[in-house]
Amino acid sequence: MLIVKNGYMIDPASKTEGVRDIVIDGEIIAGIYVEGSREVAELLKGKDVTVIDARGRTVAPGLVDPHVHFRDPGFTYKEDIESGAKAAARGGFTSVIMMGNTNPHMDNVETIKDVLERGKKTGLNVYTCANVTMDMAGKELTPMEELIQAGAVLFTDDGKPITDEKIMEEACKKAASLNKVISLHEEDPAFITDNGINHGKVSKKLGIEGSPRDAEISMVKRDIEIARKTGAKLTVQHISTKEAVDRIRRAKKEGLSIFAEATPHHFTLTDEAVLEHGTNAKMNPPLRLESDRKAIIEGLRDGSIDVIATDHAPHSKEEKEKPLTEAPSGITGLETALSLGIRELVKPGYMTLMTLIERLSLRAARIYELPAGRIFVGGPADLVVFGEKDQWKFDSSFSKATNTPFLGQSLPGKVYDTICKGKIVYQAKEEK
Repeated sequence: MLIVKNGYMIDPASKTEGVRDIVIDGEIIAGIYVEGSREVAELLKGKDVTVIDARGRTVAPGLVDPHVHFRDPGFTYKEDIESGAKAAARGGFTSVIMMGNTNPHMDNVETIKDVLERGKKTGLNVYTCANVTMDMAGKELTPMEELIQAGAVLFTDDGKPITDEKIMEEACKKAASLNKVISLHEEDPAFITDNGINHGKVSKKLGIEGSPRDAEISMVKRDIEIARKTGAKLTVQHISTKEAVDRIRRAKKEGLSIFAEATPHHFTLTDEAVLEHGTNAKMNPPLRLESDRKAIIEGLRDGSIDVIATDHAPHSKEEKEKPLTEAPSGITGLETALSLGIRELVKPGYMTLMTLIERLSLRAARIYELPAGRIFVGGPADLVVFGEKDQWKFDSSFSKATNTPFLGQSLPGKVYDTICKGKIVYQAKEEK
Protein backbone atom coordinates (compact mmCIF):
# COMPACT_ATOMS: atom_id res chain seq x y z
CA MET A 1 0.00 0.00 0.00
CA LEU A 2 1.14 3.53 -0.83
CA ILE A 3 -0.14 6.68 0.87
CA VAL A 4 0.50 10.16 -0.53
CA LYS A 5 -0.01 12.22 2.60
CA ASN A 6 -0.61 15.92 3.30
CA GLY A 7 -0.44 17.05 -0.33
CA TYR A 8 -2.52 19.84 -1.88
CA MET A 9 -4.61 17.83 -4.33
CA ILE A 10 -5.80 19.36 -7.60
CA ASP A 11 -8.32 17.42 -9.70
CA PRO A 12 -9.43 19.29 -12.84
CA ALA A 13 -12.28 16.85 -13.56
CA SER A 14 -14.18 17.54 -10.33
CA LYS A 15 -12.59 20.97 -9.77
CA THR A 16 -11.62 19.73 -6.31
CA GLU A 17 -8.63 21.20 -4.52
CA GLY A 18 -7.39 21.06 -0.98
CA VAL A 19 -5.15 19.12 1.37
CA ARG A 20 -5.85 15.41 1.04
CA ASP A 21 -4.36 12.02 1.88
CA ILE A 22 -4.54 9.63 -1.09
CA VAL A 23 -4.46 5.92 -0.38
CA ILE A 24 -3.28 3.63 -3.18
CA ASP A 25 -3.85 -0.12 -3.16
CA GLY A 26 -2.30 -1.92 -6.12
CA GLU A 27 -2.94 0.10 -9.29
CA ILE A 28 -6.06 1.81 -7.93
CA ILE A 29 -6.83 4.81 -5.72
CA ALA A 30 -8.53 3.16 -2.76
CA GLY A 31 -9.42 6.29 -0.82
CA ILE A 32 -9.15 10.06 -0.63
CA TYR A 33 -9.34 11.57 2.85
CA VAL A 34 -9.13 14.96 4.50
CA GLU A 35 -6.03 15.62 6.57
CA GLY A 36 -5.97 13.87 9.95
CA SER A 37 -8.63 11.28 9.14
CA ARG A 38 -9.07 8.28 11.42
CA GLU A 39 -9.04 5.92 8.43
CA VAL A 40 -5.55 6.96 7.32
CA ALA A 41 -4.28 6.91 10.91
CA GLU A 42 -5.37 3.28 11.18
CA LEU A 43 -3.76 2.36 7.85
CA LEU A 44 -0.47 3.92 8.95
CA LYS A 45 -0.29 1.44 11.81
CA GLY A 46 -0.11 -1.45 9.37
CA LYS A 47 2.95 -3.03 7.87
CA ASP A 48 4.07 -2.75 4.23
CA VAL A 49 2.85 0.83 3.93
CA THR A 50 4.98 3.29 1.96
CA VAL A 51 4.35 6.96 2.72
CA ILE A 52 5.14 9.94 0.52
CA ASP A 53 4.96 13.11 2.59
CA ALA A 54 3.72 15.72 0.14
CA ARG A 55 3.24 18.54 2.65
CA GLY A 56 3.69 21.90 0.95
CA ARG A 57 3.53 20.25 -2.47
CA THR A 58 0.87 19.84 -5.14
CA VAL A 59 -0.58 16.44 -6.04
CA ALA A 60 -2.18 16.30 -9.48
CA PRO A 61 -3.23 13.66 -12.00
CA GLY A 62 -0.31 12.18 -13.89
CA LEU A 63 0.28 14.36 -16.94
CA VAL A 64 -0.80 13.22 -20.42
CA ASP A 65 1.19 14.00 -23.58
CA PRO A 66 -0.55 13.08 -26.85
CA HIS A 67 2.46 13.97 -29.01
CA VAL A 68 5.90 12.45 -28.38
CA HIS A 69 8.61 11.07 -30.64
CA PHE A 70 10.41 8.12 -29.05
CA ARG A 71 12.14 7.27 -32.39
CA ASP A 72 11.59 3.56 -31.83
CA PRO A 73 11.91 1.52 -33.99
CA GLY A 74 14.53 2.73 -36.44
CA PHE A 75 16.22 5.74 -34.86
CA THR A 76 17.04 4.59 -31.35
CA TYR A 77 20.36 6.44 -31.30
CA LYS A 78 18.19 9.55 -30.77
CA GLU A 79 15.74 8.02 -28.26
CA ASP A 80 14.05 4.71 -27.50
CA ILE A 81 10.89 3.74 -25.68
CA GLU A 82 12.73 3.13 -22.41
CA SER A 83 14.72 6.38 -22.37
CA GLY A 84 11.73 8.38 -23.58
CA ALA A 85 9.58 6.96 -20.79
CA LYS A 86 12.23 7.88 -18.20
CA ALA A 87 12.23 11.49 -19.45
CA ALA A 88 8.42 11.49 -19.35
CA ALA A 89 8.32 10.22 -15.77
CA ARG A 90 10.83 12.86 -14.67
CA GLY A 91 8.54 15.50 -16.13
CA GLY A 92 5.48 14.16 -14.31
CA PHE A 93 3.92 12.40 -17.31
CA THR A 94 2.28 9.02 -16.80
CA SER A 95 0.60 8.67 -20.21
CA VAL A 96 2.13 9.40 -23.62
CA ILE A 97 1.14 8.79 -27.23
CA MET A 98 4.01 8.01 -29.60
CA MET A 99 4.10 9.38 -33.12
CA GLY A 100 4.69 7.16 -36.14
CA ASN A 101 7.57 8.66 -38.15
CA THR A 102 9.61 5.60 -37.25
CA ASN A 103 11.18 2.87 -39.38
CA PRO A 104 9.10 0.83 -39.97
CA HIS A 105 6.22 3.30 -39.71
CA MET A 106 3.12 2.78 -37.61
CA ASP A 107 1.23 1.61 -40.66
CA ASN A 108 1.09 -2.09 -39.84
CA VAL A 109 -0.29 -4.27 -37.07
CA GLU A 110 3.02 -5.94 -36.23
CA THR A 111 4.89 -2.71 -35.46
CA ILE A 112 2.03 -1.31 -33.40
CA LYS A 113 1.76 -4.46 -31.30
CA ASP A 114 5.54 -4.55 -30.83
CA VAL A 115 5.88 -1.00 -29.50
CA LEU A 116 2.86 -1.35 -27.25
CA GLU A 117 4.24 -4.53 -25.75
CA ARG A 118 7.61 -2.91 -25.09
CA GLY A 119 5.87 0.18 -23.73
CA LYS A 120 4.29 -1.95 -20.99
CA LYS A 121 7.75 -2.72 -19.62
CA THR A 122 8.45 0.96 -18.86
CA GLY A 123 5.91 1.24 -16.05
CA LEU A 124 4.15 4.10 -17.86
CA ASN A 125 0.99 4.13 -19.95
CA VAL A 126 2.63 4.15 -23.38
CA TYR A 127 0.20 4.45 -26.30
CA THR A 128 0.83 4.78 -30.01
CA CYS A 129 -0.75 6.41 -33.03
CA ALA A 130 -1.46 4.71 -36.31
CA ASN A 131 -0.41 6.40 -39.51
CA VAL A 132 -3.03 7.84 -41.84
CA THR A 133 -1.21 6.82 -45.02
CA MET A 134 1.15 4.01 -45.93
CA ASP A 135 4.83 4.97 -45.45
CA MET A 136 3.51 8.43 -44.56
CA ALA A 137 3.63 9.08 -48.30
CA GLY A 138 0.18 10.65 -48.50
CA LYS A 139 -1.01 8.44 -51.34
CA GLU A 140 -2.70 5.35 -49.88
CA LEU A 141 -4.66 4.96 -46.67
CA THR A 142 -3.49 2.50 -44.06
CA PRO A 143 -5.79 -0.36 -42.96
CA MET A 144 -7.22 2.03 -40.38
CA GLU A 145 -9.70 -0.29 -38.70
CA GLU A 146 -7.09 -3.04 -38.26
CA LEU A 147 -4.62 -0.61 -36.70
CA ILE A 148 -7.17 0.61 -34.17
CA GLN A 149 -8.00 -3.00 -33.29
CA ALA A 150 -4.26 -3.58 -32.77
CA GLY A 151 -4.27 -0.89 -30.10
CA ALA A 152 -3.59 2.47 -31.79
CA VAL A 153 -5.52 5.37 -30.25
CA LEU A 154 -5.41 8.05 -32.96
CA PHE A 155 -4.34 8.61 -36.57
CA THR A 156 -1.54 10.91 -37.68
CA ASP A 157 1.23 11.31 -40.24
CA ASP A 158 2.91 13.85 -37.96
CA GLY A 159 6.11 15.09 -39.49
CA LYS A 160 4.40 15.25 -42.86
CA PRO A 161 1.26 17.11 -43.91
CA ILE A 162 -1.42 15.34 -45.92
CA THR A 163 -1.38 17.55 -48.99
CA ASP A 164 -3.72 15.51 -51.22
CA GLU A 165 -7.17 16.87 -50.48
CA LYS A 166 -8.91 13.78 -51.86
CA ILE A 167 -6.87 11.46 -49.63
CA MET A 168 -7.50 13.72 -46.64
CA GLU A 169 -11.25 13.66 -47.23
CA GLU A 170 -11.24 9.89 -47.62
CA ALA A 171 -9.24 9.52 -44.40
CA CYS A 172 -11.64 11.79 -42.54
CA LYS A 173 -14.65 9.77 -43.62
CA LYS A 174 -13.02 6.53 -42.46
CA ALA A 175 -11.80 7.99 -39.16
CA ALA A 176 -15.27 9.43 -38.50
CA SER A 177 -16.80 5.99 -39.03
CA LEU A 178 -14.37 4.63 -36.42
CA ASN A 179 -14.99 7.59 -34.08
CA LYS A 180 -11.26 8.33 -33.91
CA VAL A 181 -9.33 11.59 -34.18
CA ILE A 182 -6.92 12.50 -36.98
CA SER A 183 -4.08 14.64 -35.62
CA LEU A 184 -2.59 16.89 -38.27
CA HIS A 185 0.77 18.45 -39.06
CA GLU A 186 -0.44 21.56 -40.88
CA GLU A 187 2.41 22.90 -43.01
CA ASP A 188 1.99 23.09 -46.77
CA PRO A 189 5.46 22.43 -48.26
CA ALA A 190 4.52 24.40 -51.38
CA PHE A 191 4.99 27.59 -49.34
CA ILE A 192 8.30 26.61 -47.69
CA THR A 193 11.84 27.16 -48.93
CA ASP A 194 13.77 26.52 -45.71
CA ASN A 195 11.78 24.81 -42.97
CA GLY A 196 12.20 25.27 -39.24
CA ILE A 197 12.67 29.09 -39.27
CA ASN A 198 9.88 31.64 -39.53
CA HIS A 199 9.93 33.76 -42.67
CA GLY A 200 10.52 37.28 -41.42
CA LYS A 201 13.09 39.68 -40.04
CA VAL A 202 15.11 36.97 -38.28
CA SER A 203 15.27 34.70 -41.32
CA LYS A 204 16.32 37.63 -43.49
CA LYS A 205 19.03 38.53 -41.00
CA LEU A 206 20.29 34.94 -41.26
CA GLY A 207 20.04 34.93 -45.05
CA ILE A 208 17.35 32.23 -45.00
CA GLU A 209 13.97 32.34 -46.75
CA GLY A 210 12.22 30.33 -44.06
CA SER A 211 8.68 29.09 -43.57
CA PRO A 212 5.86 31.65 -43.99
CA ARG A 213 2.78 31.62 -41.78
CA ASP A 214 0.51 30.90 -44.76
CA ALA A 215 1.94 27.38 -44.86
CA GLU A 216 -0.02 26.67 -41.67
CA ILE A 217 -2.99 28.95 -42.15
CA SER A 218 -3.91 27.56 -45.59
CA MET A 219 -4.00 23.94 -44.42
CA VAL A 220 -5.93 24.71 -41.24
CA LYS A 221 -8.52 26.50 -43.37
CA ARG A 222 -8.74 23.56 -45.80
CA ASP A 223 -9.08 20.92 -43.10
CA ILE A 224 -11.74 22.76 -41.16
CA GLU A 225 -13.79 22.71 -44.35
CA ILE A 226 -13.19 18.97 -44.74
CA ALA A 227 -14.20 18.40 -41.11
CA ARG A 228 -17.39 20.36 -41.72
CA LYS A 229 -18.13 18.19 -44.74
CA THR A 230 -17.28 14.79 -43.24
CA GLY A 231 -18.01 15.19 -39.53
CA ALA A 232 -14.48 14.10 -38.68
CA LYS A 233 -12.71 14.87 -35.41
CA LEU A 234 -9.45 16.69 -36.08
CA THR A 235 -6.57 17.99 -33.97
CA VAL A 236 -4.33 20.74 -35.27
CA GLN A 237 -0.93 19.90 -33.85
CA HIS A 238 1.65 22.36 -32.47
CA ILE A 239 -0.27 25.45 -33.57
CA SER A 240 1.99 28.43 -34.30
CA THR A 241 0.04 31.32 -35.84
CA LYS A 242 -2.55 33.73 -34.45
CA GLU A 243 -4.67 33.29 -37.60
CA ALA A 244 -4.85 29.51 -37.09
CA VAL A 245 -5.82 30.01 -33.44
CA ASP A 246 -8.65 32.30 -34.52
CA ARG A 247 -9.89 29.79 -37.11
CA ILE A 248 -9.93 27.05 -34.47
CA ARG A 249 -11.85 29.31 -32.10
CA ARG A 250 -14.50 30.02 -34.72
CA ALA A 251 -14.76 26.35 -35.72
CA LYS A 252 -15.39 25.38 -32.10
CA LYS A 253 -18.13 28.02 -31.78
CA GLU A 254 -19.72 26.50 -34.86
CA GLY A 255 -19.82 23.16 -33.06
CA LEU A 256 -17.21 21.32 -35.12
CA SER A 257 -15.05 18.69 -33.42
CA ILE A 258 -11.84 20.61 -34.00
CA PHE A 259 -9.15 20.43 -31.34
CA ALA A 260 -5.75 22.05 -31.08
CA GLU A 261 -2.52 21.55 -29.22
CA ALA A 262 0.22 24.04 -28.38
CA THR A 263 3.78 23.29 -27.34
CA PRO A 264 5.57 24.94 -24.42
CA HIS A 265 8.18 26.33 -26.80
CA HIS A 266 5.54 28.05 -28.92
CA PHE A 267 4.01 29.82 -25.91
CA THR A 268 7.42 30.64 -24.44
CA LEU A 269 9.70 31.69 -27.33
CA THR A 270 9.66 33.68 -30.56
CA ASP A 271 11.83 33.43 -33.66
CA GLU A 272 14.33 35.74 -31.93
CA ALA A 273 15.41 32.64 -29.98
CA VAL A 274 17.04 31.29 -33.15
CA LEU A 275 19.62 34.09 -32.97
CA GLU A 276 20.62 32.93 -29.47
CA HIS A 277 20.11 29.18 -29.60
CA GLY A 278 20.61 28.34 -33.27
CA THR A 279 19.46 24.86 -34.25
CA ASN A 280 18.11 24.23 -30.73
CA ALA A 281 15.41 26.76 -31.55
CA LYS A 282 14.65 25.24 -34.95
CA MET A 283 11.39 23.31 -35.19
CA ASN A 284 8.44 22.59 -37.48
CA PRO A 285 6.32 24.65 -37.44
CA PRO A 286 8.79 27.36 -36.49
CA LEU A 287 8.76 29.78 -33.61
CA ARG A 288 7.01 32.89 -34.87
CA LEU A 289 6.29 36.42 -33.62
CA GLU A 290 5.40 37.85 -30.21
CA SER A 291 1.85 38.46 -31.46
CA ASP A 292 1.57 34.75 -32.30
CA ARG A 293 2.96 33.73 -28.90
CA LYS A 294 0.39 35.91 -27.15
CA ALA A 295 -2.42 34.52 -29.33
CA ILE A 296 -1.42 30.99 -28.37
CA ILE A 297 -1.48 31.92 -24.69
CA GLU A 298 -4.94 33.45 -25.12
CA GLY A 299 -6.09 30.33 -26.97
CA LEU A 300 -4.90 28.17 -24.10
CA ARG A 301 -6.53 30.50 -21.60
CA ASP A 302 -9.97 30.56 -23.24
CA GLY A 303 -9.95 26.90 -24.26
CA SER A 304 -9.69 27.40 -28.01
CA ILE A 305 -6.47 25.41 -27.72
CA ASP A 306 -7.32 22.28 -25.78
CA VAL A 307 -4.01 20.68 -24.97
CA ILE A 308 -0.41 21.43 -24.11
CA ALA A 309 1.65 18.78 -25.92
CA THR A 310 5.43 18.71 -25.94
CA ASP A 311 6.18 17.41 -29.45
CA HIS A 312 9.21 15.85 -27.69
CA ALA A 313 11.62 15.51 -30.63
CA PRO A 314 15.07 14.22 -29.66
CA HIS A 315 18.04 14.41 -32.04
CA SER A 316 21.69 13.56 -31.63
CA LYS A 317 24.25 16.22 -30.80
CA GLU A 318 26.00 15.61 -34.13
CA GLU A 319 22.78 16.21 -36.07
CA LYS A 320 22.00 19.44 -34.27
CA GLU A 321 25.55 20.72 -34.78
CA LYS A 322 25.01 20.85 -38.54
CA PRO A 323 24.38 24.23 -40.23
CA LEU A 324 20.99 25.80 -39.59
CA THR A 325 19.52 24.84 -42.96
CA GLU A 326 20.76 21.24 -42.69
CA ALA A 327 20.09 20.35 -39.06
CA PRO A 328 16.83 18.52 -38.24
CA SER A 329 13.96 20.39 -36.63
CA GLY A 330 12.65 19.76 -33.14
CA ILE A 331 13.53 19.96 -29.48
CA THR A 332 12.98 17.77 -26.43
CA GLY A 333 10.21 18.82 -24.07
CA LEU A 334 8.93 16.21 -21.63
CA GLU A 335 11.12 17.25 -18.70
CA THR A 336 10.37 20.97 -18.89
CA ALA A 337 6.69 21.23 -19.95
CA LEU A 338 5.18 21.56 -16.47
CA SER A 339 7.83 24.05 -15.40
CA LEU A 340 7.38 26.24 -18.46
CA GLY A 341 3.62 26.14 -18.01
CA ILE A 342 4.02 27.42 -14.45
CA ARG A 343 6.57 30.07 -15.41
CA GLU A 344 4.93 31.35 -18.58
CA LEU A 345 1.21 30.84 -17.90
CA VAL A 346 0.46 30.58 -14.18
CA LYS A 347 2.99 32.96 -12.67
CA PRO A 348 2.05 35.89 -15.00
CA GLY A 349 -1.63 35.29 -14.20
CA TYR A 350 -2.88 34.00 -17.56
CA MET A 351 -4.41 30.94 -15.92
CA THR A 352 -4.71 29.13 -12.62
CA LEU A 353 -2.70 26.06 -11.75
CA MET A 354 -5.95 24.07 -11.99
CA THR A 355 -6.39 25.16 -15.61
CA LEU A 356 -2.78 24.40 -16.46
CA ILE A 357 -3.13 20.88 -15.08
CA GLU A 358 -6.32 20.44 -17.09
CA ARG A 359 -4.49 21.43 -20.30
CA LEU A 360 -1.65 19.06 -19.40
CA SER A 361 -3.79 16.06 -18.50
CA LEU A 362 -7.58 15.90 -18.58
CA ARG A 363 -8.24 17.52 -21.96
CA ALA A 364 -5.99 15.12 -23.90
CA ALA A 365 -7.37 12.13 -21.97
CA ARG A 366 -10.91 13.07 -22.94
CA ILE A 367 -10.13 13.80 -26.60
CA TYR A 368 -8.35 10.46 -27.10
CA GLU A 369 -10.50 8.48 -24.63
CA LEU A 370 -7.69 7.52 -22.28
CA PRO A 371 -8.25 6.46 -18.65
CA ALA A 372 -6.24 9.37 -17.25
CA GLY A 373 -6.34 12.98 -16.12
CA ARG A 374 -8.52 12.45 -13.03
CA ILE A 375 -8.14 11.65 -9.34
CA PHE A 376 -11.02 9.64 -7.93
CA VAL A 377 -11.67 6.62 -5.74
CA GLY A 378 -11.55 3.51 -7.88
CA GLY A 379 -9.58 5.30 -10.58
CA PRO A 380 -6.05 4.63 -11.81
CA ALA A 381 -3.29 5.53 -9.36
CA ASP A 382 -1.44 7.88 -11.73
CA LEU A 383 -0.19 10.98 -9.91
CA VAL A 384 2.49 13.66 -9.98
CA VAL A 385 3.79 15.38 -6.85
CA PHE A 386 5.53 18.71 -7.46
CA GLY A 387 6.44 21.99 -5.83
CA GLU A 388 4.87 24.84 -7.79
CA LYS A 389 7.39 27.41 -6.57
CA ASP A 390 10.31 25.06 -5.91
CA GLN A 391 13.20 25.75 -8.26
CA TRP A 392 15.30 23.10 -9.95
CA LYS A 393 18.09 23.32 -12.47
CA PHE A 394 17.70 21.51 -15.76
CA ASP A 395 21.38 20.68 -16.11
CA SER A 396 21.10 17.09 -17.34
CA SER A 397 18.49 15.02 -19.15
CA PHE A 398 16.95 11.58 -18.72
CA SER A 399 16.42 11.58 -22.49
CA LYS A 400 19.22 10.42 -24.75
CA ALA A 401 19.13 13.91 -26.28
CA THR A 402 19.80 17.43 -25.03
CA ASN A 403 18.57 19.46 -28.01
CA THR A 404 16.68 22.12 -26.10
CA PRO A 405 17.16 25.85 -25.51
CA PHE A 406 16.15 25.36 -21.87
CA LEU A 407 19.12 23.24 -20.81
CA GLY A 408 20.98 24.94 -17.96
CA GLN A 409 18.02 27.06 -16.88
CA SER A 410 16.63 27.27 -13.35
CA LEU A 411 12.92 26.50 -13.49
CA PRO A 412 9.96 26.42 -11.09
CA GLY A 413 7.73 23.39 -10.57
CA LYS A 414 10.15 20.74 -9.39
CA VAL A 415 8.73 17.23 -9.79
CA TYR A 416 9.39 15.16 -6.66
CA ASP A 417 7.43 11.98 -7.36
CA THR A 418 5.70 10.43 -10.35
CA ILE A 419 3.40 7.50 -9.62
CA CYS A 420 1.99 5.31 -12.38
CA LYS A 421 -0.21 2.27 -11.87
CA GLY A 422 0.40 2.60 -8.15
CA LYS A 423 4.18 2.42 -8.38
CA ILE A 424 6.76 5.16 -7.96
CA VAL A 425 8.34 5.47 -11.43
CA TYR A 426 10.34 8.60 -10.64
CA GLN A 427 11.53 10.14 -7.40
CA ALA A 428 13.78 13.18 -7.19
CA LYS A 429 17.01 12.74 -5.33
CA GLU A 430 17.15 14.55 -2.03
CA GLU A 431 19.29 17.70 -2.09
CA LYS A 432 22.47 17.34 -0.05
